[in-house]
Amino acid sequence: MTFMHKALGTVAALALTAGAALAEPALIFDLGGKFDKSFNEAAYNGAKRWADETGNSFREIELQSEAQREQALRRFAEAGANPIVMAGFAFGTALGEVAADYPDTKFAIIDMVVDQPNVQSVVFNEHEGSYLVGMMAAMKSESDTVGFIGGMDIPLIRKFACGYAQGVKAVNPDATVIANMTGTTPAAWNDPVKGSELTKAQISQGADVVYAAAGGTGVGVLQTAADEGILSIGVDSNQNYLHPGKVLTSMMKRVDNAVYDAFSAGADLEPGFQVMGISNGGVGYALDEYNASLVSDDMKSAVDAAAASIADGSLSVHDYTSDDSCPALSF
Repeated sequence: MTFMHKALGTVAALALTAGAALAEPALIFDLGGKFDKSFNEAAYNGAKRWADETGNSFREIELQSEAQREQALRRFAEAGANPIVMAGFAFGTALGEVAADYPDTKFAIIDMVVDQPNVQSVVFNEHEGSYLVGMMAAMKSESDTVGFIGGMDIPLIRKFACGYAQGVKAVNPDATVIANMTGTTPAAWNDPVKGSELTKAQISQGADVVYAAAGGTGVGVLQTAADEGILSIGVDSNQNYLHPGKVLTSMMKRVDNAVYDAFSAGADLEPGFQVMGISNGGVGYALDEYNASLVSDDMKSAVDAAAASIADGSLSVHDYTSDDSCPALSF
């Protein structure tokens, strides 16, 4: 083989390697771990569904610190991963720095808007889904007091709480909604012990249904609710199975669909702003064999009617993040 043939062969091999890398997407999980049974796990489930259906592989990384966000983005971009999907609002600043340096790479960020020509921003109408589970909480409560436990105290989580309180008040205007946040740092997403403590405190104030929107912290909320004999409401992933007959429902936030769709689009991922709500199946509530005995036909009919009204625009749920206010709840 001549030198030229060897050189051409090397170039061809490199091209094939690069092509394979470009065809391989990447997923970066937020703090709290891939198997948090909530937000990150929903993202993983979407990626795994894509891999199972296509037979293709994807790259992934679980962050251990805030400092790794930009590093992980650049590492995957340099390696040719495309698209690169981030699970979580906290990637916004890092992605704003990185996206322009890799104009040929497509990025997708969930729960944050980053205005770059190669970025798809996916946000959810969490307040709509939370309204539905708030209705269910009010219909199921015997004490007329229900609780909400959030993770990190940020506008996004207040959006969950606000929609929940509106749903509760729509069913029972005299109901009391107790709301607590776990903390003000990212550690609030992975503190099941604190979640347990907050649950017990809310029970002592009369709460008999507690909704957790707190990532891995919510595992402690659901466990303690089951142990103490009250009902809980899960979030993001369907968490009904964690404590059968003890989880009233789960507010489904279809992060899995967002990741699946991004991976399916590949390098053809369309940049821009995408909103996922009740009208397009982005949020909803979970009903399965684990909670069927808890949800009466009347409850289901009322919630489904509200969902239809939200979808057609005849019922509007106030979005906390639009003006930092919540008519149904004081923070």
